Amino acid sequence: MDYPQWKAPAEDGQVLIWPSPDRILDQTRQNNRLLNGAKATIQGIALGELRRQQRQWLGHADADRPIIATGHQSELYHPGVWAKNALIDAAAERLGGDAVHIAVDSDEPKHLNLRWPGGNEPLTDDPNLPTAAWSGLLEGPTPAHLDHVEGHLRRSAGAWAFESTMMIWPFLHSMRKLAMESSELSAGLINAMHQLDWQMGLKHHALAAAPVWESPAYLVFVHHLMANAGELAEQYNGALADYRIANRIGNPGRPMPDLKQQDQRCESPFWVDDLGQGQRGRAMLLREGDRWVLRHGEEAFAFDPRKEGWKGAEELAGWMRGVRLRLAPRALMLTMFFRLLVADQFIHGIGGGQYDQVADDLIARHFGIEPPKFAVTTATLYFPLAVGRSRACLPCIRQEGHRLRHGILGERKMEMVRTINALPRRSMERAEVFSAMHRRLDESARDGEIVRWEERYRQAQAADVEDQGIFDRELFYALQPRDRLEALIDNYRRAFSG
Repeated sequence: MDYPQWKAPAEDGQVLIWPSPDRILDQTRQNNRLLNGAKATIQGIALGELRRQQRQWLGHADADRPIIATGHQSELYHPGVWAKNALIDAAAERLGGDAVHIAVDSDEPKHLNLRWPGGNEPLTDDPNLPTAAWSGLLEGPTPAHLDHVEGHLRRSAGAWAFESTMMIWPFLHSMRKLAMESSELSAGLINAMHQLDWQMGLKHHALAAAPVWESPAYLVFVHHLMANAGELAEQYNGALADYRIANRIGNPGRPMPDLKQQDQRCESPFWVDDLGQGQRGRAMLLREGDRWVLRHGEEAFAFDPRKEGWKGAEELAGWMRGVRLRLAPRALMLTMFFRLLVADQFIHGIGGGQYDQVADDLIARHFGIEPPKFAVTTATLYFPLAVGRSRACLPCIRQEGHRLRHGILGERKMEMVRTINALPRRSMERAEVFSAMHRRLDESARDGEIVRWEERYRQAQAADVEDQGIFDRELFYALQPRDRLEALIDNYRRAFSG
């Protein structure tokens, strides 16, 4: 497949949708037919049957009713990420399907500080925020902490003309209510953001990822991939190598590192989460006879490629309960699972669309099927204070000053440079002419034009410090006024209404 070089729009309020909305709708229907009828087997079970069981487990019994899904880490994401929710809502409405946002609460905590121009506060006062292995381990904020965050933000926002319409206030209100009902930060964050989106008319479902990692069909998927760990690692690393060649990437860690293979050891693309200790490590398997084995202390589980799928999943689930472990997917496995066994269309941002090109290759190599098509979207929504403003280009102004300072002597400087170049290196004469030239340049610094440039540069530096917060594209989407978010939703609905 030909993947373009996606780039976020430069203009405020503009969106990127790839491919075109009509193609996304057509490909969703095609994906549904392709996957429901797929004969490729996973641990002896037809992919189409495994997919039907997984969707039923999620409460989606109609195999022909499309699911348009997206996902992101459970965090305070910016408008460009949030725009994916606007697209899945618009596409699901057009197709008569369901829109699903998968909140990945089994990933490492990131972006859980609420930042705004002039302020920064952690969303929770849980002291484990910097060290938790995955976000589902974090406790939610206390009401006192939320009061502190809101008070700090209101002091900064008091001078903003749009302060009263910012969606951050209903978000914090929901977080406060939910903190009384659940002690988990991820649960509160997922539900508060879901409520916020529903207030603006987005009717997607919010799905926490962690419970899915206990579902039977997911464990069939895991058992199969670990039972074939050596073959999978070769295919995984081969897909990465081809991607690096195609994109001229020399760094072996990009877009992600290879799976390690050494003697009778093989890395599998899953995390082993110790639920008792709150720690995680990479899944390293040992070859024992004709099977790959996962060890935990004195306990071990052998993955048998000949085991009937549901039986293998049941045995794996029982073993993990006994040793209090969880197998959570890493990046490629996470989207590969949802694209194959849950969604009819998966919507990525630009970063996800880049690494899932590797997933496309891996799906084709491992399962021998045409990979289902995915789509990409993002949007640009600046913080309102930045709209209509141009940010000073400090490198440009510095270069201007360099040209001004060195051009002020005109031809006289060029004569001195030619004289320097003609004199012997390290000679006293050469050093004297060089010093004389720089004395003249230093004297020229008192020139009126240079003085005016210096003042302009100082002003630009001061403005740049202020603009760093205003032009930050990573600010939480709920810091936007409601009307700007609803205008972006309308952009997507118009795009899919044709």
